[in-house]
Amino acid sequence: MDLTLAIIKPDAVEGRKIGRILAQLEDAGFSIRAAKFVQLDEPQAGAFYAVHSERPFYEPLKRFMTSGPILALALEHEDAVTRLRKVIGATDPAEAEPGTVRAQYAESKERNAIHASDSDETARQELSFFFSSRELMGAA
Repeated sequence: MDLTLAIIKPDAVEGRKIGRILAQLEDAGFSIRAAKFVQLDEPQAGAFYAVHSERPFYEPLKRFMTSGPILALALEHEDAVTRLRKVIGATDPAEAEPGTVRAQYAESKERNAIHASDSDETARQELSFFFSSRELMGAA
């Protein structure tokens, strides 16, 4: 089994969608190996999204991700990265397949309810951003 990171974003936390999103992830076969609420500050959000620092959406993304608490999740599933990206759907909810997390719970391309790692390497890096090796002990 593999691990990946998901983040339930501030819009979904504020909109009280956490339970429904978690249920959908578990129904898709994911096991939650670790979870924690976090309130990112500007330097943390900047570090987490540093790969996008040259993109025009970087500053608005940092503001959004620091606007309220998030729920960071270490999820376990066979081929976890690919499977999670299929379950959550396209970044733009208007393009997301029906039944995906974003099709159901995202407000817009910017306020899209959930983040998912885009590769196994990124998943390792992102998991270590939020969770210590001890917190992930016993996970894949």
